Amino acid sequence: MTREEKSIVIEDLTAQLTDNSIIYLADISGLNAGATTNLRRACFKANVQLAVVKNTLLAKAMEGSDKDFGDLPGVLKGNTSIMISETGNAPAKVIKEFRKKSEKPLLKGAFVEEAVYVGDEYLDTLVNIKSKEEVIGDIIGLLQSPAKNVISALQSGGGKLAGILKTLSEKEG
Repeated sequence: MTREEKSIVIEDLTAQLTDNSIIYLADISGLNAGATTNLRRACFKANVQLAVVKNTLLAKAMEGSDKDFGDLPGVLKGNTSIMISETGNAPAKVIKEFRKKSEKPLLKGAFVEEAVYVGDEYLDTLVNIKSKEEVIGDIIGLLQSPAKNVISALQSGGGKLAGILKTLSEKEG
């Protein structure tokens, strides 16, 4: 690979790192061609981009990015694949599901919305992260809850009030 080619790859990686807030680093070495194809398919279905990258080029792209990747450059040893997604837990779910049949991929680390996770032990934590849409849905549900309670109280209270008024009017008659 020439210097020009390397600088183009670094520029592309830097742009990807800058444009995305969910970046996972995984080790997929040891997967045969069929398993790698299946992993790529699973990533495609989950809307996750998967690419094998050279550690040195990715490290330079991380340096050139405006984000603080903390200890993530330290995991750039051996085989590294980058997984990029718009949903915080999508790559973790793909890895966890794929590991039911295989020992790999191993999670090296992740950068999710400014938070840095280093090590495979964080896989379950990352699977349970809620997406932005799920959090917004939870907030809307919480906001709607008091309004629903007030409406139901008014509706049931109105029925009771009408019954009381009817009873009182019948007694007078």
